[in-house]
Amino acid sequence: MKDCKNIKKALGKKVFFSIVVIISAFLMVSTFCMVSGSDAKTYTIPESFTDLAKTASPTVVNIRTVRTIKGGGRVYRHFFNSPFGKEEPFHDFFDNFLGNEFQRDFKQRSLGSGFIIDKQGYIVTNNHVIEDADKIKVKLKNGKEFDAEIVGRDSNTDIALIKIKSKNNLSVLKLGDSDALKVGQWVVAIGSPFGLEHTVTAGIVSAKGRIIGSGPYDDFIQTDASINPGNSGGPLINMKGEVIGINTAIIASGQGIGFAIPINHAKSIINQLKSSGEVTRGWLGIGIQDISEELAEYYGIKEGKGVLVTEIFPGDPADEAGIKPKDIVLFVNGKKVENTRELSMFIAAVSVGDIVKVKVLRNDVEKTFKVKIAKRKDKRVAGHTPSRSNEHELGIRVVELTSEIARRFNIVEKSGVIVVDVDAESQGREAGVMVGDIIKEINRKPIETIIDYKKAIKKMKKGDSIQLFIKRINVGYVVVKLTK
Repeated sequence: MKDCKNIKKALGKKVFFSIVVIISAFLMVSTFCMVSGSDAKTYTIPESFTDLAKTASPTVVNIRTVRTIKGGGRVYRHFFNSPFGKEEPFHDFFDNFLGNEFQRDFKQRSLGSGFIIDKQGYIVTNNHVIEDADKIKVKLKNGKEFDAEIVGRDSNTDIALIKIKSKNNLSVLKLGDSDALKVGQWVVAIGSPFGLEHTVTAGIVSAKGRIIGSGPYDDFIQTDASINPGNSGGPLINMKGEVIGINTAIIASGQGIGFAIPINHAKSIINQLKSSGEVTRGWLGIGIQDISEELAEYYGIKEGKGVLVTEIFPGDPADEAGIKPKDIVLFVNGKKVENTRELSMFIAAVSVGDIVKVKVLRNDVEKTFKVKIAKRKDKRVAGHTPSRSNEHELGIRVVELTSEIARRFNIVEKSGVIVVDVDAESQGREAGVMVGDIIKEINRKPIETIIDYKKAIKKMKKGDSIQLFIKRINVGYVVVKLTK
């Protein structure tokens, strides 16, 4: 302390404090560098993407298609109307005199991208890029053009495989591992946005597992690397120069939001398209839904545990194995099932003819069934509502679900009562009961007829809690709570 006082006197008060501040700042910076030094590589920003772009660009192609729109349609009329516009004085005359001949066919041209996956000339792109195309032209980085043929396509995942014949040594992109991808990692997109060939953009992985409602197998990588119309089908590349995604979708009103199909999901589809020209998926033959908070409470299980079976398709694998509606699927081949997306993707990947063990929860008892997987058949549709009435104090009118009603409205259910009307100002309406709802249970007691329904309601005292277990068409099972 004595020395400090002497220095203070010698240098003066202001100089002394300036030295102290400088030394303190130096110590703080040194400490920060020591702490963060070991993690410096984690936060390193790439110096440039030049080498990556140089290596990958020759493997990326520009795809141009031509498709015929019969009768021209709205697009033809928009571009080829006369200068008189909507009030054209000759429009009615041509319509009446020439009829359909006035509606000429229109050739629509579109652009997309793709990438070469082997030296035989196989190219991966999006299905929507080449769907219904009369002609497909592929242009390489060196300017050479080729006619392409469709090897196979899958509309469910929007993946297509096309092929060109080239005697030259084609550059090929290596497929990476999208499962190893982490949010925040750098990625590069290459494609032809708005026809601007071999445009390179960079960004990071913004999120994984995005569901955007494009199909039954949604599971997208979200990135802020600029993706625009024309990028579709092009590769999303990691810093090793490997494809980890297929650029597929954008949000029209959003900036910096693009979506890519994870390459691990695409690999098996690409292989199937290459070998047979089509994709074969496994099929259980069940309708399913996620377990909501209300359903979890109703069944006395944890929310999110398993998947609820909403319907069974007669004669299909699950039906033959003994699985029933209202079973809760917990495990498939020992793998825990968390949600409908997981179950759908797992079953889709199973080979046709394979036997899987499906563990379900039924009336609080776990049961295991052996199910022989069949080939997936596309889309079965359930219908809508009905007639005739039976009213009670909750403001809900119901009729018995007969075979005629079920047939007329394409309803799979064979028993229960169906709601035909709900009073505007009633407990039923307030609780969320809807026209077309099929009441299957009341307080966990099966309801198969109008008599069952009336007895169940009559037994309730004023103030009692009522839980309606309902099958809602095109939605699944829901639980509606009321008080009598």
